[in-house]
Amino acid sequence: MERITKQGTAILNAIQKAHRPLLAQEILEAAASDSPGIGQATVYRNIKALVEGGLLSTVHLPGENPRFEVAHLHHHHHFHCNLCNKVFDVHDCPGDLKQLAPAGFQVERHEITLYGSCAACVK
Repeated sequence: MERITKQGTAILNAIQKAHRPLLAQEILEAAASDSPGIGQATVYRNIKALVEGGLLSTVHLPGENPRFEVAHLHHHHHFHCNLCNKVFDVHDCPGDLKQLAPAGFQVERHEITLYGSCAACVK
């Protein structure tokens, strides 16, 4: 990857501080504290470069805009809060799910998303 710009560094810092996958709009809002005046186009351009450079990973949830998290995290899953729409990392995994596949099928990977209310929304 080419040199990371000041805005790229602000984006990475915002995601690292959040400790969860963020929408582009959440990144824009969080990165503004380190890079005042950062714009939406700049955020999208830097996200694209950081994903292509292997520093960010894209989190896809059905029916949702993509979220972005720091790349190279160990295998994990996600929790989506139905009330605030935030997504959180779930670091536990039920393990080998091969037994759930139909006979003769080969499981290569899995993704699990839990849905409900986060601790802040439950209060």
